[in-house]
Amino acid sequence: MNEIIEKNDCKVKIIPLGGLEQIGMNMTAIEYDDTIIVMDCGLAFPSDDMLGIDLVIPDVTYLADNIDKVKGFVITHGHEDHIGALPYVLKEINAPVYGTKLTIGLIDNKLKENNMLKTVKRKVVKHGQSVNLGCFRVEFIKMNHSIADAAALAIFTPAGVILNTGDFKIDYTPVFGDVTDLQRLAELGKKGVLALMCDSTNATRPGFTMSEKRVGKTFDAIFAEHKQNRIIVATFASNVDRVQQVINTACKYGRKVVVEGRSMVNVIGTAQELGYISIPEGTLIDIEMLKNYNEEDTVIITTGSQGESMAALSRMASSMHRKVSITPRDVVVISSTPIPGNEKAVSRVVNELSMKGAKVISQDTHVSGHACQEEIKLIYSLVHPQYSIPIHGEFRHRMAQKELAESLGIPKENVMMLHTGDVLEIGETGAEVIDRVQSGGILVDGLGVGDVGNIVLRDRQNLAQNGIIIVVLALEKYSNQLLSGPDIVSRGFVYVRESEDLMEEAQAVVDQAVWDCLDRHVTDWGKIKNIIRDSLSDFLWKRIKRNPMILPIIMEVEG
Repeated sequence: MNEIIEKNDCKVKIIPLGGLEQIGMNMTAIEYDDTIIVMDCGLAFPSDDMLGIDLVIPDVTYLADNIDKVKGFVITHGHEDHIGALPYVLKEINAPVYGTKLTIGLIDNKLKENNMLKTVKRKVVKHGQSVNLGCFRVEFIKMNHSIADAAALAIFTPAGVILNTGDFKIDYTPVFGDVTDLQRLAELGKKGVLALMCDSTNATRPGFTMSEKRVGKTFDAIFAEHKQNRIIVATFASNVDRVQQVINTACKYGRKVVVEGRSMVNVIGTAQELGYISIPEGTLIDIEMLKNYNEEDTVIITTGSQGESMAALSRMASSMHRKVSITPRDVVVISSTPIPGNEKAVSRVVNELSMKGAKVISQDTHVSGHACQEEIKLIYSLVHPQYSIPIHGEFRHRMAQKELAESLGIPKENVMMLHTGDVLEIGETGAEVIDRVQSGGILVDGLGVGDVGNIVLRDRQNLAQNGIIIVVLALEKYSNQLLSGPDIVSRGFVYVRESEDLMEEAQAVVDQAVWDCLDRHVTDWGKIKNIIRDSLSDFLWKRIKRNPMILPIIMEVEG
């Protein structure tokens, strides 16, 4: 007799609020009935056209509108693109935050800076443990990544198990801690996984990602070859294992270590407190003590491997660092690859270092923290998901994972290529996008969150590209008689002293426009401003094919 397996009719909603159109800003909500949990809460760094913007955080309007359902934030690991938006989001949606020990330690640093430690509930979860949130159970599973304590999240829902890998690679020889818990992933696969949400960052790269230990061998060779030089290593602040390897090599060659850069000092301090990095007594010295040692007996570990203009390495390269001056005796190791979009900034720093005579090494000094194609295939083979939801990456990365999933036998219609804001309703009997919620990036400029929108950005781009012309005139109250002006002031448009003819003609055009208005007894100031703007804009476009921002200002003077 054939055994009839009844299909579960429950449907759960998966709502990505970030992390699908770019690298960064990772955030996904999972909803069923009266329960919403949020996986990760990251920020993105601004693109070149976001003038003056410091960072971008996800739009959480949907969560704010359903705040009573939000049971908690579950965090995969402590990178900025997964925890960076928490201080901003928790001000609106104060729910408990769950994560592993180092992850919560780094989140605590952020909350402390924002005076939020007392108001936000945090809970440390060990690998292998679960937390119950509403009608969901979330299990944290050990993964490897370029930061310690990374976890995959298995969410047990009424509709089935949803597995989010977080950022991961499979490293059989990690520097710290255990290897990825492949056994647990396989057990889940045996029992049945409804959907796999897998990291796509390196899905375009064939093969396997090298082990972090590979970098240790390169460092050893560099230290052995440059015994007469000071060595400066630039890497990501959060890459605790990389810092550990530099410290190990420095100890082997009898060098003292200086940690420089605010984020680096914070992360290493937290990692040391929590036991994720071991630094032998007397190895670390304060930057003030550098002058007491020979250069060849020191190593500086610094931030700035991405060419960030205010980071320590950039300040050293441009002679703006108060304590460290680059000399031809320095060897600078750049231990990272440029994040897409940062290539120019990195090459600028490398050029500045080279001009000061320093030797710059970047070959074989970095391995990625993300899985290449063979590791992604391994995860799919162990987990056997019914549905595949590629996450974390630009569209091309996610598309590459879609092709991998299909090559491993997942039906084409079961690979869900979502967009930020889509509401995917998914269960054993089917999956479809049924709605869209408000989503996108909220721009943070200084202390202002969300007060700069697309219109302000467009104005900034216009100002940056075309400059501004301000037309000032004073009218008498009631009679509307012209008392002074119109005067023209320009910034970033043309150099006035060398363009006197043009400015005189522009002045004549504005004078004519103002007199026309007054002759026709136009009293609406909005109309007067529009007429000035249109006539000057037409003139400048015809003359020099430029479109500066034109800002007429009318002042009212008592008669």
